[in-house]
Amino acid sequence: MANIITGIRIICSICILICPAFSPAFYSLYIIAGVSDMIDGTVARKTGTISEFGSKLDTAADLVLVIACLIKLIPIIHVPIWLMVWIIVIAVIKAVNLLSGYVMRKEIVVLHTVMNKVTGILLFIVPLTLTLIDLKYSGAIVSATATFAAIQEGHLIRSLKDHDGGTV
Repeated sequence: MANIITGIRIICSICILICPAFSPAFYSLYIIAGVSDMIDGTVARKTGTISEFGSKLDTAADLVLVIACLIKLIPIIHVPIWLMVWIIVIAVIKAVNLLSGYVMRKEIVVLHTVMNKVTGILLFIVPLTLTLIDLKYSGAIVSATATFAAIQEGHLIRSLKDHDGGTV
């Protein structure tokens, strides 16, 4: 059931691409996708269906939603250069984290930390507030939170323990 909910997020994300940005359809699909992100993990825990596949599907669905929103919104909003650079730096940190996790464990390591979840919530709110709050303010808050979350995630990945209790 949880993976079906995650699949709904992927379908909504793809459908966002055919809707005009900031239209009722865009907002409806966006909110459905966001709610699915909030409940799929809870459903998996409550039903005892937590799986590595589900975790990776959740991460992939998040990525599809972010990419779909970027495709729709970047052409119509003004993103300051400093914010673009900051976002690229965060992406590089996240890429290094993925690479480190793979090198250390020979698998893709994705951590669902509290700070990553806070970042996700803040990032989710941004498109809903673009007509009310200037992107330079909301973007700075989200980017600062995302930077902290990415650095924390990197630290945690590098200090993960293997099954025998040794450092990986």
